[in-house]
Amino acid sequence: MLPHVFRERRDTLQSDVWLKDVAFERGKTYLVEAMSGTGKSSLCAYLIGYRTDFDGHLFFDGEDISTFSSKRWTNIRVGTLSHLFQELRLFPELTALENVEIKNRLTHHKPARWIEEAFERLGIAEKLHAEVGRMSFGQQQRVAFIRALAQPADFLLLDEPVSHLDDANSQIMAEILSEEVKESGAGVLVTSIGKDLPIPYDHTLHL
Repeated sequence: MLPHVFRERRDTLQSDVWLKDVAFERGKTYLVEAMSGTGKSSLCAYLIGYRTDFDGHLFFDGEDISTFSSKRWTNIRVGTLSHLFQELRLFPELTALENVEIKNRLTHHKPARWIEEAFERLGIAEKLHAEVGRMSFGQQQRVAFIRALAQPADFLLLDEPVSHLDDANSQIMAEILSEEVKESGAGVLVTSIGKDLPIPYDHTLHL
């Protein structure tokens, strides 16, 4: 697989992902390290079907994703793949809780108490009913993380999830994620341009 934007560089690219046969397996953890502009967010977008501007083939459970309908992708994003976007994509006019509930109401995956405890553990309990647009980016990252866990998933894609967090909150996020993965057996792919989510990784790949 190769993003169209890198076509002219295909003979000089040094990457563990682009132009390679790579498999991401459920139950495994992957760290994708990259410099800015090397395609880490594009990789996440390809894996979850938001973008198709690449050469090559991408398979999901042995099926070529180019054959997937919009309805198939919708079902996958609701119950199989969860994505924490680098730019978060929260609704600024809604409260932090409302942003999480938008996803949780689709599947009723998490009880209200779990959500409240996640806010408490991540130090943003007082922001539960605050408009997201009035929160700092680091606070918003924590809201987006909670939202990403508010659905069933076989695989979690976390694009720079701790870029604006201090070490203490990064560690708490890692603990919550580890608990979820232990319970669900999900796979995890984390991207980073220098600050990594502190969990044990089975594989580290470089873009």
